[in-house]
Amino acid sequence: MTSEQIIEKLPYQSPFLFVDELSEVNENGIKGYYTLKKDEYFYKGHFKEYPVTPGVILTEIMAQIGVVCLGIYLFKETISEDTMGVAMSSNTIDFYKPVLPGEKVFVVSKKDYFRFNKLKCTIQMFNAERKLVAKGSISGMMKPVSL
Repeated sequence: MTSEQIIEKLPYQSPFLFVDELSEVNENGIKGYYTLKKDEYFYKGHFKEYPVTPGVILTEIMAQIGVVCLGIYLFKETISEDTMGVAMSSNTIDFYKPVLPGEKVFVVSKKDYFRFNKLKCTIQMFNAERKLVAKGSISGMMKPVSL
């Protein structure tokens, strides 16, 4: 399964699709990028004079790349169009640096375990200078409807 095929199977669309490219994917992890557009809808109010990417959006980027994309890859033999159910079950994220409009972030996710349709990953996010922006753990339940 190619990176493009994985991204096509994501259950998101603009303005809530936060995956531009996957640079590496295998059974043990995934790496990918997203560039935050300067005119993203959430910058209008967060914050008035100094727009900063909300932590919930950074968490969502990490979840989409690090858990959902990896889950689609792990389920590659059993999913087809519109057959994937996804639900985040827990996350613990620490934030270290702000992410500003126009910045490109890089997500690195390593699989902790994948069993009983639950995927748990240790995830890190870096800015373009490869400085740590956030890190933590995200898990989610994924289930092809056909199973």
